[in-house]
Amino acid sequence: MTSCLPKFTIKLLLILCFFLSSSHAFTTRDYSDALEKSILFFEGQRSGKLPSNQRLSWRGDSALSDGSGYHVDLVGGYYDAGDNVKFGLPMAFTTTLFAWSIIEFGSSMHNQLENAKAAVRWGADYLLKAATATPATLYAQVGDPNIDHRCWERPEDMDTPRNVYKVTSQNPGSDVAAETAAALAAASIVFKDSDPHYSTKLLHTAMEVFDFADRHRGSYSDSLNSVVCPFYCSYSGYQDELLWGASWLHTASENSSYLAYIQSNGHTLGADNDDYSFSWDDKRPGTKVLLAKGFLEKSTQEFQLYKAHSDSYICSLIPGMPNFQAQYTPGGLLYKQSESNLQYVTSSSFLLLTYAKYLRSNGGVAACGVSTITADKIIETAKRQVDYILGDNPAKMSYMVGFGQRYPQHVHHRGSSVPSVHAHPGRVSCSDGFQYLYSRLPNPNILVGAILGGPDSRDNFADDRNNYQQSEPATYINAPFVGAVAFFSDESTTV
Repeated sequence: MTSCLPKFTIKLLLILCFFLSSSHAFTTRDYSDALEKSILFFEGQRSGKLPSNQRLSWRGDSALSDGSGYHVDLVGGYYDAGDNVKFGLPMAFTTTLFAWSIIEFGSSMHNQLENAKAAVRWGADYLLKAATATPATLYAQVGDPNIDHRCWERPEDMDTPRNVYKVTSQNPGSDVAAETAAALAAASIVFKDSDPHYSTKLLHTAMEVFDFADRHRGSYSDSLNSVVCPFYCSYSGYQDELLWGASWLHTASENSSYLAYIQSNGHTLGADNDDYSFSWDDKRPGTKVLLAKGFLEKSTQEFQLYKAHSDSYICSLIPGMPNFQAQYTPGGLLYKQSESNLQYVTSSSFLLLTYAKYLRSNGGVAACGVSTITADKIIETAKRQVDYILGDNPAKMSYMVGFGQRYPQHVHHRGSSVPSVHAHPGRVSCSDGFQYLYSRLPNPNILVGAILGGPDSRDNFADDRNNYQQSEPATYINAPFVGAVAFFSDESTTV
């Protein structure tokens, strides 16, 4: 007998059934373990001189001369994913989201708070260098990805050119500059009490970088083209970063000029557009959630629009709501695209929890047409995504390396897949490293806490080092997840 129900209705019912039946019993201790590991992952991505308290001991010092050929100090920062390039746009976004995780959920991090702050400082220190090394210049990248990707070698052995790329008034990059401003401003909030001098320096630099981004408008994709595209091409343009950067400066400084900027420029920078994808490229949903807080807490009428758009974003993710438009796998995972899908899952989960926090604090609900969604319902939706990543999924596999009994063993990551410099002191050259890329053996070094790209639209996952779309980690996947698992690790959290 064939069903007379439309295929979309059947699919929606299946998703609803999964949501109602999913009940994996992760404890606060499990979430605390995931929190510790999600922060630890960043130590595996460090570039530069490693500190004495480095915990992922298989890593070593790397790229200690970055910038020297250009008479600037660009040592430090993070490698974005499984390669050895320092891309400024995703690194800045990572720092912004990590800082936001601490701002919202730092009180739930307990003994991991200092490790989290150290991770933010590692990124912020590098961004400070990149923004202040030369007047009216922002250094946006170190390393040519086209050359780097022809090699498979540990960062400790790198012999590929460490070319430096910058944006200037003549060759602008408002997207990378405004995101850098957002990162420095958000980090300034993190250190406002514990290190006020550092916080002031971060905020002052953020203001200067934002002014540079706004005065010299243009996309860094146009200025730097082949070395940033297609890797981190600014597909959404630079307008969303300008509004995002101004919003963080408004939040960090409480300077009325940034409120005026948002009021005057918001409509031309994306405030009127609903968007349902929050990532290193498109900041619109995050900006609206951040500004909605101003309306909820202070009844700032200028921000009422952002509350409405935030509601629309939240409603789009929840099955059964009038403007539901998200895609979920049969197993209940939010699905956006085949490459590195979990970046959208972690960023969406973080926004759901952050918005739920804002609503809870102010007795609000999200309006979905004639329906409303409570903060508790929003939290439930986020929890299912977090739990899926940690192992409550059809494969019964954790997509966080080192968490749980079963997790991926063949991670698309050079440093993790090649024997450590401590175990194999001899140099592994550019071409010699490919034997480890193609090896069927598990990675010799465990990149603890790394969240990988994740399964496909049918919940299938290939634990294959060559399948980078599914098996590569990235800093911007982990950064928002830090805040999400911190929320659930708190004993006082109720759903």
